[in-house]
Amino acid sequence: MADYQTLLYSLADGVAEITLNRPEALNAFDDLMAAEFQEALKSAERDPAVRALLITGAGKGFCAGQDLGAVRERPEGLSFREHLLKTYNPIVAKLRSIEKPVVAAVNGAAVGAGFGLALACDIRYASETAKFRMAFIGIGLAPDSGTSYFLPRLVGMGRALELAYTNDLVDAATALQLGLVNKVFPASELMNVSRALAVKLAGGPTKAYGLTKRAMLGAASGALDEALDYEAHLQDIAGRTGDHKEGVAAFLEKRPPQFKGK
Repeated sequence: MADYQTLLYSLADGVAEITLNRPEALNAFDDLMAAEFQEALKSAERDPAVRALLITGAGKGFCAGQDLGAVRERPEGLSFREHLLKTYNPIVAKLRSIEKPVVAAVNGAAVGAGFGLALACDIRYASETAKFRMAFIGIGLAPDSGTSYFLPRLVGMGRALELAYTNDLVDAATALQLGLVNKVFPASELMNVSRALAVKLAGGPTKAYGLTKRAMLGAASGALDEALDYEAHLQDIAGRTGDHKEGVAAFLEKRPPQFKGK
């Protein structure tokens, strides 16, 4: 297990729990945390013992986005594009491509790139104290970290533009109403229910989860006939897995399935 300076990483019950661990900065990203988070995601993806991921933040915040103090320390002339290609773009892309369920336990503020990080996860459970803000317009920037992709798909174009333009802070109750999060819980219950979900998913048919994720992402960006054809292709793959055979056998034998992720 890697010894991270800015993250906490643990593995239990098939769940890799990754905690952003810069609480003094509300878990804002500096370059080191961005690099370590990428490595943690790659490690979880490669490890067959990891069947699901749970992502959260230490202390009062989930992730406050980019540490602007760290930005000032970057070499003069480093472009935003270079920075994104090195940091948030690989993180968001990996969260969407990793074919294991990814659950976010949003325990506090999710702002800017932290908002994008939360949106890139498959399922979002939030504390009643969670808050969300696009933030980019507040410092004269356009959206990044996948927010321009995910937000309109979750809340619709009109609301997405409103949130981007006004930079309004969205509380947990409003986030649930808008569809930004799946469920909201008291702060004292958030981690227990989020872990329980991740453990439940870790006991499921991992290969089928991955194909489901691939199918839905493909369908979101393509035409219906392409989506139907791609579904058929993926279903053909899923139908050859041991988990499918076990699922059918368990159904016929009226017993709980014992999925192995193969």
